Amino acid sequence: MFVVDSQLKQDTISLAALSLCDLLLMNDANYPWLILVPRRPAIRELLELSDLDQRQYLRESNAIGKILQIQFKAEKLNIAALGNVVSQLHVHHVARFHNDPVWPKPVWGAVPPLPYQAGPLAEVIELIFIGLNMETKVSFQWKR
Repeated sequence: MFVVDSQLKQDTISLAALSLCDLLLMNDANYPWLILVPRRPAIRELLELSDLDQRQYLRESNAIGKILQIQFKAEKLNIAALGNVVSQLHVHHVARFHNDPVWPKPVWGAVPPLPYQAGPLAEVIELIFIGLNMETKVSFQWKR
């Protein structure tokens, strides 16, 4: 049975269920930071997904990347599946900017997370949902 890791639940806001992945927003207003978690139990690496799931993951990852580029005007995308702390397969999609708090260094552990306030959180979620609606290749259900 699939369950999102407790650490991911603690650090994120659940936004939507895509065809394969749960879409999470990292609760860190320093960066637009989305996470895809394939809803497959006991998977740690992308290579463990079936060929069909790998293709669907790629579609969803590309859609999320486009949302970060278009809706947030990302200058660079950092996409990574580290799994050193949370072994459950989850892939970070972080919009980066030359003026973000740690540019050009990696975001992990560089500065403390800045939890979203209600107003900015609503704005970010709205941009993401608008982007999801524009991405016709990705079906989803809201998790509001």
